[in-house]
Amino acid sequence: MKAIIQNSYGAPQVLELKEIEKPRIKDNDVLVRVRAAGLHAGDYFCLMGVPFLVRFVVGFPGPKNYIPGLDVAGEVEAVGRNVKRFAKGDKVFGSGKHACAEFAAIPQDTLVPMPENLSFEQAAAVPTSALAALHGLRDTGKMRSGQKILINGASGGVGTFAVQIAKSFGAEVTGVCSRNHVDMVNSIGADYVIDYENKDFTQSVQRYDLILDNVANRSFSEVRCVLAPQGKIIPNSGHAGLSYVIKASLRALVNQHQARPYVSTPNQKDLMLLRELLESGKITPVIDNVYPLDKTADALGYIGKGHAAGKVVIGIA
Repeated sequence: MKAIIQNSYGAPQVLELKEIEKPRIKDNDVLVRVRAAGLHAGDYFCLMGVPFLVRFVVGFPGPKNYIPGLDVAGEVEAVGRNVKRFAKGDKVFGSGKHACAEFAAIPQDTLVPMPENLSFEQAAAVPTSALAALHGLRDTGKMRSGQKILINGASGGVGTFAVQIAKSFGAEVTGVCSRNHVDMVNSIGADYVIDYENKDFTQSVQRYDLILDNVANRSFSEVRCVLAPQGKIIPNSGHAGLSYVIKASLRALVNQHQARPYVSTPNQKDLMLLRELLESGKITPVIDNVYPLDKTADALGYIGKGHAAGKVVIGIA
């Protein structure tokens, strides 16, 4: 099979398209014929080896035949002996590892049937980013109907899902994004949109019950200025906002009503919830661009610039 291979850290050009053997599946795995792979910021961090801790996941001191990509959509090619809920030919989507390849071995517990109203590219855009939005808002933020919620970075991969998920829970949503993306964020249901190029959201008179910060482009103390007395800040900003996340964690030790980081772990129950929201039309993936497999380096380079509107996806024929 064809796969994208990484054998060192650095610029996207370290990636190579190679012919390798199909992965072997374990008893609880599903072999998926990958039709599309969703990329996100974490894939770029793994490529660059920053922050340093990712190297213990990808490969230390350097990666060896590492295949990037966590999110897949495709057709079941084969199943392990313990897999009962899937059969050859089923269309599925979910989260695993090594998605940028023609075939991927994915644990059955992180796969669900693909919504019939989605394309493979749309389905592959969902798992990691939509779960991060759901877990940050619902689980860590304890989001409730009627709350005022601000999404900083509302036009990104997590942000576009966060806006829609918050609206599906009955929240009043304000999105923060660049001028170029205001119309898009409005179109996915935001009640208000702040163009950060013309207005500083930390100077607003509005106070928010929950702030999901996907950018960390303002200091933690500045963001707190627009937080309601019992509100929470949920940092979800990757390596660029590591110091911000640490400050939020320390603050939470003093004030339990304020922020703390979280880890989003894929699970079948929440993927099924997302599937229901997708089928009902309450959330719709926003895709910036679809690249072919042999242009994965270009796709990750684009993600690294930080200006994607929604998700970047790899289409695999």
